[in-house]
Amino acid sequence: MRQRRTLPRRIDPMSLKAFHIVFITASTLLSFGFGAWALREYLSEGASPTNLTMAALSVASGVGLIVYGRYFLKKLKTVGYL
Repeated sequence: MRQRRTLPRRIDPMSLKAFHIVFITASTLLSFGFGAWALREYLSEGASPTNLTMAALSVASGVGLIVYGRYFLKKLKTVGYL
């Protein structure tokens, strides 16, 4: 007797909204992390003013990403996550 072959369960892809939220969150964390690293490098011995500029721009982009994330969530609050 032949065994019946079972098909693997279909995995639903992540929605564009959910992917966008994950991507914006990861980008925000990366931006603040890089800003902290650049500030630490600036405060260390023999630092370059470029590090302070990178820290400021990175923190500013992190704040911008938070603002954008809130705007995105408000705009698409009626759209489901999956």
